[in-house]
Amino acid sequence: MHHGSVLLIEFGAIVLCLGLLAAFAARFSISPIPFYLLAGLAFGQGGVLDLETSKEFVEAGAEIGVILLLFTLGLEYTAQELVGTLRSSALTGVIDLALNAAPGVAVAFILGWGPVAALVMGGVTYVTSSGITAKVMGDLGWLGNRETPVVLSLLVFEDLTMAAYLPILTTMLAGVGLASGSVSLAIAAATVTVVLIVALRYGRFVEKLVHSDSDEVLLLKVLGLTVLVAGVAQELQVSAAVGAFLVGIALSGPLAHTARDLLNPLKDLFAAVFFVFFGLQTDPTDLLPVAGVALALAVAGIVTKALTGWIAGARAGLGVAARIRTGAAMIPRGEFNIVIAGLALGVTGIDPRLGPLAAAYVLILAVTGPLAARAAEPLAKWVVSRRAGGTPSHR
Repeated sequence: MHHGSVLLIEFGAIVLCLGLLAAFAARFSISPIPFYLLAGLAFGQGGVLDLETSKEFVEAGAEIGVILLLFTLGLEYTAQELVGTLRSSALTGVIDLALNAAPGVAVAFILGWGPVAALVMGGVTYVTSSGITAKVMGDLGWLGNRETPVVLSLLVFEDLTMAAYLPILTTMLAGVGLASGSVSLAIAAATVTVVLIVALRYGRFVEKLVHSDSDEVLLLKVLGLTVLVAGVAQELQVSAAVGAFLVGIALSGPLAHTARDLLNPLKDLFAAVFFVFFGLQTDPTDLLPVAGVALALAVAGIVTKALTGWIAGARAGLGVAARIRTGAAMIPRGEFNIVIAGLALGVTGIDPRLGPLAAAYVLILAVTGPLAARAAEPLAKWVVSRRAGGTPSHR
């Protein structure tokens, strides 16, 4: 069969399969991310069907998927909001980082994987899936609750932490020496600083550059600028994902809303391809040996996020029920965790079990996170009822 025909057949089959899986997930109001990962496992090495012809095309699509995921995430915030959140949520953000990165770091050292793998695993266990959390809160009608600003401030702080973390991680994964690494980190820090200054002071000029009354022109400008900056950022030792995130921050107001609407279908498509690609890189037979560790990490992740939500809610003056909902909303892991683990795939010196462990960990928490959030409401009512001597409360 002709190479081009095989490529079209394989890629078409992948996209159709993803559509069916997304429809199945939507029917039960759960995240499709675990199903996308499972599809990748099924189509990859050791799965039921090995896709060789379309693998390079899927890899390119996966890279675009990461860029669009981070760009649309950046669109959610303005530079002023990020700076304000950093100032107001610094303490709870640091508590969130300390509590939730610790299990991943500890497991990496216990397994003898070394400090670089510990840095990777700390990121994998730390960050919450903004996409899953936002969807869960919307589905459960929590967006108008008092805990919503607390959850959002924690998510924004995590995003800011990732903007600093990813350049450090990519430099460490490159395996450069101390002197070269210091130079790379300095370049990365300077690049991030320059882009943030542009976003804060000259964001209106960026908006003027990409603005257009035509959806087609706006789509091409925004997509082109995002991919271009992502590529330049990667060349300057900064993660392409961080570059895309900062472009999103630079756009605000009605333009950001329009750009989000235009790019969401592309983002959904290529993000799904990214999860499939990560699954393609993981042999399903490698999941079983790390299943016990992944389950232990998942249990620890539920506990540490619940504790984070309780502390953050208490500092914000929230009631018991709202604190429980805050912690439950922070449990899901998903896209960013896989992005972090994906950076370490195939890197010399990184234990090959890290990828399967991250995949199993995300599979567990992407499913149990939304379920925990649904269970939080009756649990909160029961706890409040007990504390009030049998009188239910919705506070």
